[in-house]
Amino acid sequence: MKDRLLHTPEGVRDIYGNEFEKKLILEERLHTIIRMYGYKPIQTPSFEFFDVFGTEIGTTPSKDLYKFFDREGNTLVLRPDITPSIARAAAKYFMEETRPLRFSYVGNTFINNSSYQGRLKETTQIGAEFINDNSVDADAEMIAITCECFLKAGLTDFQISVGHVGFLRAVCEMGNISKADGEVIRDLISIKNYFGAEEYVTSLNVSEETIAVFKSLPQFNGGTEMLKKAREFVTNNDKAVKAIERLEALYNVLSYYGCEKYVTFDLSYLSPYDYYSGIIFDGYTFGSGEPIAKGGRYDDLVGYFGKNAPAVGFVIMIDALMTAAARQKIDIPVNEKKVLLLYSDSSKKAAVERAKNLRDFGSYVEMMKIDKSISKEEYDNYANSHAISEIIAMED
Repeated sequence: MKDRLLHTPEGVRDIYGNEFEKKLILEERLHTIIRMYGYKPIQTPSFEFFDVFGTEIGTTPSKDLYKFFDREGNTLVLRPDITPSIARAAAKYFMEETRPLRFSYVGNTFINNSSYQGRLKETTQIGAEFINDNSVDADAEMIAITCECFLKAGLTDFQISVGHVGFLRAVCEMGNISKADGEVIRDLISIKNYFGAEEYVTSLNVSEETIAVFKSLPQFNGGTEMLKKAREFVTNNDKAVKAIERLEALYNVLSYYGCEKYVTFDLSYLSPYDYYSGIIFDGYTFGSGEPIAKGGRYDDLVGYFGKNAPAVGFVIMIDALMTAAARQKIDIPVNEKKVLLLYSDSSKKAAVERAKNLRDFGSYVEMMKIDKSISKEEYDNYANSHAISEIIAMED
């Protein structure tokens, strides 16, 4: 039993030592970038009422939530996603505010993934939400910040894949595809089974124009030239055309930021979150099998909590980013001014004063009483294993 208590449950892990120091440095580095764009920090609870993440919102499925009860019998959940929590807080504290609201956050999320998926069930996320602005400029700002965060983390080879949920929704409407059939098609597309989606659509009583779009769906991935070609398939579908026009306008604004080179478009891209209503995007880099960033526009989510306000946001998965950086051999340097100050009983007062002076000038000082049974080599080994760059011995 005692041995079992030493282990963590499946899907969670301890992070300590140099790895945790690097994680904290990375979090601070990215959070600084986000705040430099005018985003104000906000902290929401780690658990909320179940309805904040309910089925109507279109967030994480109930079976994947960690649910429990308070003493009054209310059903609570550990948050699987921070965006709905911030939407709730914005509605509560800024109900009458019509000017832009910018929030930044760092926090852990909890999703009870199936064990065979091999994913962490507790992960750290850092992100931003931009509320009360429905412009393409706001969309571009989210992607631009994501790109800058990646660059600040040391990544040079990454890609932002951008789609628009309105495109496929408009195509399904054009074909009078029912909600139930649409969900089947969506599931097939989400796993990139384009042939299965095409076959299913063909079996329905839909127009040739609709079938042609689904047949061509695998080709709807690329740059702005692809968007022009895709437009030819939906010329009579105003909503689908508007989705494409939004992406074209987005690309133009991103070019002002200089990050258009990192962006590709995918009109077949779907998000597991149903609350998205406009552009959606994922950030990828090699060394991670999962997206290390996600984002999109959710103009109806805040309204679920009573405040009608457009919004867009993004999140970076810190743990996935750390893994990718390690596999790409990107170093995250920790503070190099680490000192081990050795002292004796007689030098204790002077050592405390010396340590204080060193800390005042930015050094990280660890004090240790001299033990005559420990050799210099052992102290050197200790310093090396703790990333300590200097040893100062203050003896009699």
